[in-house]
Amino acid sequence: MRVEVAGENALILYLGEHGEAGVANRVEQAARLLKQELGECLIDLVPSYASVLVVFDMFRCDHLRVRQGINKIKGLLSDESSEQGRIVTLPVFYGTEAGADLEQLARNAELTTDEVIQIHQAGEYRVYAIGFAPGFAYLGDVDERIAAPRLSTPRQRVPRGAVGIADRQTAIYPAVSPGGWNLIGRCPQRMFDPDAQPTMPVQVGDRVRFEAISRDDFFALGGSLDDA
Repeated sequence: MRVEVAGENALILYLGEHGEAGVANRVEQAARLLKQELGECLIDLVPSYASVLVVFDMFRCDHLRVRQGINKIKGLLSDESSEQGRIVTLPVFYGTEAGADLEQLARNAELTTDEVIQIHQAGEYRVYAIGFAPGFAYLGDVDERIAAPRLSTPRQRVPRGAVGIADRQTAIYPAVSPGGWNLIGRCPQRMFDPDAQPTMPVQVGDRVRFEAISRDDFFALGGSLDDA
């Protein structure tokens, strides 16, 4: 574990080199314990695959106080899961109408599209990080049988709700944006809503399961197959 300065009011705590399960467990524990330890000193905590960014209020504390807080909690961290995260089930309308890359991914994997769908929704995926865009949750780990590299040429416009695979990660695009993930379906659930509380349905440390739904159910839940 190491701590580095990340700005006049920020430190970054590194808990490993790679986003493996044990490191992810320490990240989740560190974020939770630092929130308890530093309380009103904090402006933001940003957990990622192997690190936690700590942004603090300079009118309430300083670098020394934050380092003291980090030193206080580091002996409490463990590779074992604290089982603090929730299980969140998200609906997905799978198929070529909703996922432009499903057939090609299936061919490359020497599977049928139905097998790809079955494997994808059979997994339980940890929320390792949220980034790239508000609500974009990086989920892992995808079954090796359906892992697929990013597209050689990213799309300029990926629709909101698109469900994609890149290497051994899967994710839902929270808004229209460029992107190079392999699209296999569409989720009607809003992944980021600034007017809602909470603003996102998942947070780092949660586990996500996908549940296949019909086309009719997708539309009934507010889904759209437009690009917006």
